[in-house]
Amino acid sequence: MPALHVRDLDDAVLAALKERAARNHRSLQGEVRTILEEAAGRSARAPIRRRLRLRTVSVGRPGAYTRDVIYDDDAGR
Repeated sequence: MPALHVRDLDDAVLAALKERAARNHRSLQGEVRTILEEAAGRSARAPIRRRLRLRTVSVGRPGAYTRDVIYDDDAGR
């Protein structure tokens, strides 16, 4: 994989990049790579999408809650 070397980087810029990397829980190299990928208009890391799974739990008796009990109003009637 190709490499990139940046010369004459200001100390304040380097310090800011290190702080940003720490905030994002990345290494300095990982942070710079992410910044460059975003600037180039593409991200190598696609967002993680998870399917939501709902489960019903049986407690041995029917539910006794009605809409007016849950919402404390009479709009369900």
